[in-house]
Amino acid sequence: MTKYRAGIIGLGRISSTIDDEVIGHPRVALPYAHMACLREVPEIEVVAGADGYQEQRDAFSTRWGVDNLYADYREMLAKERLDYVTIATPAKPRHDIFMDCVNAGVKAIYAEKPISLSLADADEMVAAARAKGIVVGVGCTRRWDPYWQMIRAQIENGELGDLLQVNVMGSAGISHNGSHMIDLIRFLVDDDVAWVFGESESDELAASDDDHQVNGYLAFRGGVRSFIRTWSSGASDWSVEVVGTRGTIRAFADGLETDWIERSGRSDYAKRFIPRPQRINAPGVNAIYDLMACIESGGKPACSGDDAVKALEIAIALRESHRAGGKRIDLPLADRSLLIRSAEVLRGDLPVAIQRRQAAAS
Repeated sequence: MTKYRAGIIGLGRISSTIDDEVIGHPRVALPYAHMACLREVPEIEVVAGADGYQEQRDAFSTRWGVDNLYADYREMLAKERLDYVTIATPAKPRHDIFMDCVNAGVKAIYAEKPISLSLADADEMVAAARAKGIVVGVGCTRRWDPYWQMIRAQIENGELGDLLQVNVMGSAGISHNGSHMIDLIRFLVDDDVAWVFGESESDELAASDDDHQVNGYLAFRGGVRSFIRTWSSGASDWSVEVVGTRGTIRAFADGLETDWIERSGRSDYAKRFIPRPQRINAPGVNAIYDLMACIESGGKPACSGDDAVKALEIAIALRESHRAGGKRIDLPLADRSLLIRSAEVLRGDLPVAIQRRQAAAS
């Protein structure tokens, strides 16, 4: 059995402790944190971690028993001969960390979303990894979720007829958690977006580079259309509608409840049973197995660096549409200097886990 030496950069909430927050959530399959997922894969040995905050390193060591921890991730990359690196930092430093991992000669990089702040940085990251044959996966994890994979298989098998429309509603910044929504739409449609219309929540936010909520319309090259709402969505938060010529699937609360309505005649409708996967790995665990398989085969992961660039580009294009007075914006975008400062960046440089501990102590 091939063993991969793994390291984690960023030892806070998403890499270590988030399972404590989501345990018991009906639509979150555990493990969820990066370290917890890595521990589920026998072929992976987490040999080191890095974080600039002593408090984060101490908490991580206590929880996971990993003592080989670095204040400077560059020292870790130089000393540890890593095969697999998880980048679990906020987006602001992600470009530089990613490029240092590429130059260190790792075999695979798994990065949190969004891949970067600007399209220029995202392009550089993906091109550099491709040039060295490094596998890149990005954490829009619904592509590795057996539930959404099942829905995608039903579309591919023609069980809904010809695909017409995919709509998603949720509450998120369009770049931060909105990247999950954009990527899920692209995954279900399996096509590239040709152009968009977008409406930002205010003129002031649209004029800034700050992450914010957006309503949008996506036109895919093959003819499928999509509505996306990242404004507050009330009782429909994280609902997905997949419309075909013969059937419609409506998933509520990120798939907690799902209806499949099939049309067999002009006025004949029937509700179909959706068989749920019974024995599954958590999406984060599936992502690790996928990246390992791609190391061996040279293939592309389910959510690749290219997919992450396209999600960021769509988010920016939706905002650019509002800036242009609601005009149609064609893709790809010519101006690669465009950027969005994703929501977690706007909270400041101090890690969320430390912010929460300080707030609880005050």
